[in-house]
Amino acid sequence: MKRIEGISKLTGRERYVDDLPLEGFLWGATVRSPAARGRIKAIHFGTDIDWSQFVIVDHRDIPGPNEVAMIERDMPILAASEVRHAHEAILCLAHPDRHELRRAVASVRVEIEPEEPYLDFVAEPTQSQIQYGSDNVFKHIAVNKGDVEQALAEADVIIEGVYETGAQEHVYIEPQGMVAWEDDAGVLRLTGSLQCPYYVLNALMHGLNRTAEQVRVIQASTGGAFGGKEDYPSIIGLHTALLTLKAGCPVKMIYDRGEDLAATTKRHPSHIRHRTGFARDGRLLAQDIDIRLDAGAYVTLSPVVLSRCVIHAAGPYQCANVRINGQAVMTNRVPFGAFRGFGAPQSHFANERHMDAAARQLGIGPAELRRINLIRDGQQTATGQVINDGTDRVGLLDDALSRADYGRLREAHRAFNASNPYRRRGIGIATFHHGAGFTGSGEVDLASVVNVAGLADGRVEVQVANTEMGQGALTVLTQIAAARLGYDTNDIVIAPADTALVPNSGPTVASRTAMVVGFLIEQACDDLQAGVMQAAACDQRPVGAHLKQAIQIVVSQTEDHQPIIGSATYGKPPDVHWDEATYTGSAYGTYAWAAYVASVEVDLRTFVTTVTDFVAVQEIGTVLNEGLARGQIEGGVVQAIGWALSEECLWDEQGGMSNAQLTNYIIPTSCDVPLNIDVGFVENPYAYGAQGAKGIGELPMDGPAAAVLNAIADATGVNPTVVPMTPERLMELLVPNE
Repeated sequence: MKRIEGISKLTGRERYVDDLPLEGFLWGATVRSPAARGRIKAIHFGTDIDWSQFVIVDHRDIPGPNEVAMIERDMPILAASEVRHAHEAILCLAHPDRHELRRAVASVRVEIEPEEPYLDFVAEPTQSQIQYGSDNVFKHIAVNKGDVEQALAEADVIIEGVYETGAQEHVYIEPQGMVAWEDDAGVLRLTGSLQCPYYVLNALMHGLNRTAEQVRVIQASTGGAFGGKEDYPSIIGLHTALLTLKAGCPVKMIYDRGEDLAATTKRHPSHIRHRTGFARDGRLLAQDIDIRLDAGAYVTLSPVVLSRCVIHAAGPYQCANVRINGQAVMTNRVPFGAFRGFGAPQSHFANERHMDAAARQLGIGPAELRRINLIRDGQQTATGQVINDGTDRVGLLDDALSRADYGRLREAHRAFNASNPYRRRGIGIATFHHGAGFTGSGEVDLASVVNVAGLADGRVEVQVANTEMGQGALTVLTQIAAARLGYDTNDIVIAPADTALVPNSGPTVASRTAMVVGFLIEQACDDLQAGVMQAAACDQRPVGAHLKQAIQIVVSQTEDHQPIIGSATYGKPPDVHWDEATYTGSAYGTYAWAAYVASVEVDLRTFVTTVTDFVAVQEIGTVLNEGLARGQIEGGVVQAIGWALSEECLWDEQGGMSNAQLTNYIIPTSCDVPLNIDVGFVENPYAYGAQGAKGIGELPMDGPAAAVLNAIADATGVNPTVVPMTPERLMELLVPNE
């Protein structure tokens, strides 16, 4: 099936939030803090501006509590008396002319009485830098399995390493944007570029002191997200809404690229230490792992990012003795938030780089060390979850190695390196996994609901809050419903992601849309068929044309021709048991598994690394749409190559992003990635996923950075431990200062 919205996007007919027609609206903008931390002493308005023409909103205009409703309500909607990071929102302005609005924002001077900021999340804070609890730690998570100290004492070899990853900007094609207005019934409507309509709805209800009936959130066509439009739309949505309520007319707030880069959330930087005990034959005996994440100034989604980071930190390996300590630490930087992979890329990078370093010290090949330790059915993860899914993880690795022609290439690279004075070639491996859906009891707590509606003309409308943001959700969910009902895909309609029209089926995050929501769609379709069968007095469950005809008859007999509804609510699989207090049990209903192989060439004159070839093999259950699945893998690999080699957030003295321009925040172009990314799938259907599907979208972000840096190590003999491994960093490793 081709993408439903593909032609519309390709031809430019698709309407994004800034394209929507809007009469009599004002432009909105934000005045932000110039300092990392301090007290607001005064706000000075420039004398060259006629302020009577502007709508001005500050914390006193907030009808409800001055807090953004997320995991914790520690972030103010607008700073009132103090600021905790550079670019923190203090005022919102609105004006009919965008140029005049920008001039006005620039003329406002916020006077801050500075306090000592905490900017280095690895260092222990001084007493004056502590702003949260007794140690600035937002969240601490521990995993304990077996006796790590005893196992380390008995190990033949102990290998230690420290690994660091930097922040990463989402660089979605479309920046953050929102439009708000009140309709004739007094309902506040917001439409914008967002992933999770009900997240925004809840934030608006809380901050504006409104009921669900008084607020309506509608997703506009969204030009990419990658997690960056999971949490942040609640903030820009509140700002736009406050301006609308005060102005009494529609307001549009669209960030330009510089503001989007400077002010919005990014991937959490990490500092991860491994101390690992091995037997001489390569068996893992103990894993002792410490994780520290920079959470930024407010909690946002850091506790759940840390959770996934911790759970994946031990990798897809069997080890009887595991200790993982994770901390998400408050600093005076822009808050870090959701990003594709959600903590797993950080921990997989550290673990897979460490496995290669261990292989070198043990004198065992990196592929063989993984073969020895990869989980087999009947063995346990770090949380004690028994894996019995039937996936051949060693076979998956061997498939990737075969596709890459690993053995031959290693020999060819050695010969090339011996004869070429200026270039080095290498090849690297990463094996990894990713839990699909929310962690632990998260899906149970969400209690997602899905409806499907039989319409008067016999078509079926799928009613979910999950959004299309470029990943192909509209197409895949259409396929799932059509296959279940025996319909042509043209007879399936996806309802707009509008909180007034669709139930809360949970957020579009965590690789859950196709697997969890798609499975609920199948159940709702079954419920619809059963309802039609009963209402039409059918002898057997109708499908295809018979179902379409039966729906038409049933709906025509109802008052006002109301649709007939099939519904489903999430229920956890019977073998999923999770203990939140001890962090033990089934962290996820299932995992996707992968083995990636990267080939690189390093120029010893410029220290530039080029990825010349890439193989990505994964087991993701049933592949629902191969074209879309390949696109997800290829896109994820490219995004991860950028994180591995070039995408570096640089920070100024106030903790703000100093390279908030696409001229010097360097994302990959088509010249920077392999001409061919060889994507392979192994299918092993999952009983509780739509048609057997597992999650896919986040998996390809997890492994490429480690594979690429392992290839750099193979090419050069150095031990790279930091991403991005920029030419400057690689030069320091290859040409150390004397």
